[in-house]
Amino acid sequence: MDFETVMQELETLGKERTKKMYISNGAREPLFGVATGAMKPMAKKIKINQLLAEQLYATGNYDAMYFAGIIADPNAMTKSDYDRWMDGAYFYMLSDYVVAVTLSESGIAQDVADKWIASGDELKMSAGWSCYCWLLGNRKDHEFSESKISEMLDRVKNTIHDSPERAKASMNNFLYTVGVSYIPLNEKAIVTAQEIGIVEVKRENKKSSLLNAYENIQKDMDKGRLGFKRKYVRC
Repeated sequence: MDFETVMQELETLGKERTKKMYISNGAREPLFGVATGAMKPMAKKIKINQLLAEQLYATGNYDAMYFAGIIADPNAMTKSDYDRWMDGAYFYMLSDYVVAVTLSESGIAQDVADKWIASGDELKMSAGWSCYCWLLGNRKDHEFSESKISEMLDRVKNTIHDSPERAKASMNNFLYTVGVSYIPLNEKAIVTAQEIGIVEVKRENKKSSLLNAYENIQKDMDKGRLGFKRKYVRC
């Protein structure tokens, strides 16, 4: 399938209701409103195609950018490629669910994510913390430095309440993910989550979200999900 065919197919799959929902979450025109599940048959046909992914991402069309993440070759992309994709990610559904997800399947994931976390930029920070969530929820525990993840928990404890709103949400998710998916620091994550307490994330034109990582870790542990790992990160 070439670029034009994919764009036509995405337009056909678009639904007004889905489009409105994406816009309410921060998406902007151009977009068609394609449900992610509806993209699967096309993704199966194409599999991996980095050249096509680059063409689609460059359109600025939300649905095309999302689909680009599904068919991208994570290890064909360099640090500067990820920075370029990040620069095009204008809201969290792109930064956290397209760029961070694609990055998490690459060999340079931690290096790039560390740089973004340290940047002070709201969406880069959000993507960096999100990338670690995808990593920890998929890769084996021994692939991580325990002391590094421990230091990251300390950073969350010391800075989460004063961080940008989207970064707060991703930091909270990191705390939860360490508690559930990274067994070596399960206990430290629980204690840290207790100390942090409820995290308020303010949202434009919507009620604030009140996040409680401690409760969510406990719920998953009660369900026997300690050590949970996803088989795949991308759909």
